[in-house]
Amino acid sequence: MDIEEDIKALQLDSSAEDTVLVNVEDAIPDEAIKHDKADGEDSVMEEERKTDDVEKSDMPEDELRDEAHPDLKPEHVEPKGVSGKESSPLEDMQVEVEVNKKRHLNVVFIGHVDAGKSTIGGQILLLSGQVDDRTIQKYEKEAKDKNRESWYMAYIMDTNEEERVKGITVEVGRAHFETETTRFTILDAPGHKSYVPNMISGASQADIGVLVISARKGEFETGYERGGQTREHVQLAKTLGVTKLIIVVNKMDDPTVNWSKERYDEIESKMVPFLRSSGYNVKKDVQFLPISGLLGSNLKTRLEKSVCPWWSGHCLFEVLDAVEVPPRDPNGPLRMPIIDKFKDMGTVVMGKIESGSIREGDNLLIMPNKAAVKVLAIFCDEDRVRHVGPGENVRVRLSGVEEDDLLSGFVLCSVAKPIPAVTEFVAQLQILELLDNAIFTAGYKAVLHVHAVVEECEIVELMQQIDLKTKKPMKKKPLFVKNGAIVLCRVQVNNMICVEKFSNFAQLGRFTLRTEGKTVAVGKITALPTVADSA
Repeated sequence: MDIEEDIKALQLDSSAEDTVLVNVEDAIPDEAIKHDKADGEDSVMEEERKTDDVEKSDMPEDELRDEAHPDLKPEHVEPKGVSGKESSPLEDMQVEVEVNKKRHLNVVFIGHVDAGKSTIGGQILLLSGQVDDRTIQKYEKEAKDKNRESWYMAYIMDTNEEERVKGITVEVGRAHFETETTRFTILDAPGHKSYVPNMISGASQADIGVLVISARKGEFETGYERGGQTREHVQLAKTLGVTKLIIVVNKMDDPTVNWSKERYDEIESKMVPFLRSSGYNVKKDVQFLPISGLLGSNLKTRLEKSVCPWWSGHCLFEVLDAVEVPPRDPNGPLRMPIIDKFKDMGTVVMGKIESGSIREGDNLLIMPNKAAVKVLAIFCDEDRVRHVGPGENVRVRLSGVEEDDLLSGFVLCSVAKPIPAVTEFVAQLQILELLDNAIFTAGYKAVLHVHAVVEECEIVELMQQIDLKTKKPMKKKPLFVKNGAIVLCRVQVNNMICVEKFSNFAQLGRFTLRTEGKTVAVGKITALPTVADSA
């Protein structure tokens, strides 16, 4: 029996090495564990592992994480004597190997209020087997009791009572599902204009956007007209780095639409020019699909000709599977903006890793308050993992910092290359739409949204206006600018914030300015004060 286990462990090792390409050295302690578990008395193997360990730890790749390794090894070797309880870490390892095989994408659902975002999210979870029938029956009954029978699917995503009573999403809902090739994190953003700041925090974590448009008569027009959230969400998604957009025309089963090709084409013809003006390459980065979220039509399986004779394209799952994963740097300096924190046997922070990797035992830094922390545990989806790379939405348990000392917008980063913390920066701004009678000049105040940071800011100086035709700076220094202008300006905030130059880290260097519930400008950070680099 021992020999069989040994062989299994060896096979698992080789597959682990094949799949976990992110960090070669990470596989070594894992192997050591597995050999201990498979055959405790095999001391010759143990010796070989140790020498192997010593050789591999000298690799230059390891420089950033050197201090972390001594902490890691005792943890790995500790369970050696306990043979009866060994199965669970081994299962964890297998889960981790499986997890790493699949690529990972973060998908945000955006669109006007009541377009059907939460319903589609709920239907996707149901179709991918994440929700059982009993839960659905419970939600159906609950929705019926509230005289809202068509809302039961949305209840899967909208979990708190306020959202269910009003029938609108407030917080960004999160859920996970998998297809054969990809693991997805769904971010269900609120569509109501009062909750746009929450939508911004959701979209800033996404790799790809699904814009949900209601085909029902009157609903598309409301969302698309000036002041509708369909327009604002598209502009914000582009600014926040959502480069690929899947546009799903929902509620095609509605009696006012009845899978009409004319209605679908009308919506597409109105959206395309607007998407172009928002900066999307419609041919490369945008795809349109007709669906029904409530019935689940064209989500997991293609539409039948009897339902919709004119549609022969892909279904939503196929389109999502075909999306390319954006390039990410697992060996770069660590950057993880904190979007939420809570207490749970220590301080737990949540966020998306924009760059770099995190391992159990790592010594890291939280900026801007310069708190030195140590990683106690990492949770990805619901599983505990030892190591996690960029692009993942994770929860990290830390020691060395109190939950009260953290705010969303703080950034978990590497000690060797911390993120700059500044109160002022130079940015290139594009003015979208100022409030009536407002002029954009030095002294203009607005709310700045950059990754998870929300701060009040002031424009201190307009430095140069960019000529829209030649794309070159004008000679005359502007006193004020109007809608549509592109201007280089100095922006000041009251508290220290963690940002990067757009050219170094696009995701941490792009921002939006909002005033009185409207997005007035979008921009990218072009320069940071030099003092900040040494801070």
